[in-house]
Amino acid sequence: MTLIPSNIISRKRIALDMDEVIADVTPKFLDYYEKDTGTPIEKEMFWGRKVYEMPGGEHIRDYLHEPGFFADLPVMENSQEVVRWLHGHYDIFVVSAAMEFRNSLPDKRDWMQKHFPFIHWKNIVFCGDKSIIQADYMIDDHVKNLIAFKGKGLLYTATHNITEDRFARVDNWLEVRTFFEKELSAKR
Repeated sequence: MTLIPSNIISRKRIALDMDEVIADVTPKFLDYYEKDTGTPIEKEMFWGRKVYEMPGGEHIRDYLHEPGFFADLPVMENSQEVVRWLHGHYDIFVVSAAMEFRNSLPDKRDWMQKHFPFIHWKNIVFCGDKSIIQADYMIDDHVKNLIAFKGKGLLYTATHNITEDRFARVDNWLEVRTFFEKELSAKR
């Protein structure tokens, strides 16, 4: 019989969303909006909604279906360092509802390998419905994913969820680290 060390058994799981949590989609949407409409916009101009809900920008969402859209997204500030730190204390799973955008799968897989190579491919989950995910925590920008989640949901601030107040909110990755530092010290 092989004994499993107790620290392995007690590790909790964190499910991390990709888009608008570790991968910053907004700059690309803003570029497309300006290119297609001729009008530059700032995030503050579409608080409470997505950029493709802006007048004249309804078609911007269609770019999500194009090969390469997800390949070169910027990394959210401080996410790599904080996720690496979390990785030392928790089991990390990156969970993306990627099935709607079939061309996103290779882009997202390659993006993860480039920016988060310390997350094993077995810990990357591309799905259609996140309600199947079982973890202790989920960090996501969409309330719909947190509502069905059985663990503790953390809402990562994005323009479209700015008025939401049903979940604990984190505005950036430094706040994520602070939240989990408190969780770890409460566990002791």
